[in-house]
Amino acid sequence: MSTPPLVPRSTLGGIVGVWAAAAVAGVAVGIFAPPGWRAAWLTIVLGAVIIASFAVQLAVGRPDGFLRRVAMSTAGSLLVLGIVGIVFGLASIVPV
Repeated sequence: MSTPPLVPRSTLGGIVGVWAAAAVAGVAVGIFAPPGWRAAWLTIVLGAVIIASFAVQLAVGRPDGFLRRVAMSTAGSLLVLGIVGIVFGLASIVPV
């Protein structure tokens, strides 16, 4: 008798977790970085998020769909950081 394969863990939590980390880091950059340096720091955050997405997906330990999961994490993080950058850019235009 063979044992049935175990149900793999969901990988959606790792993808959404990376997106959340990108959002938190992006907002922190928007609050604490000087306005002239926000774009540079957002680029650094994106690089750190890409490394984090690789680490999270490697920790999952499933080779099936690895590149798809890393691509979803990275593309979603880019989208999140883009939205954060647009919001802070528009906020800097509006006079207070």
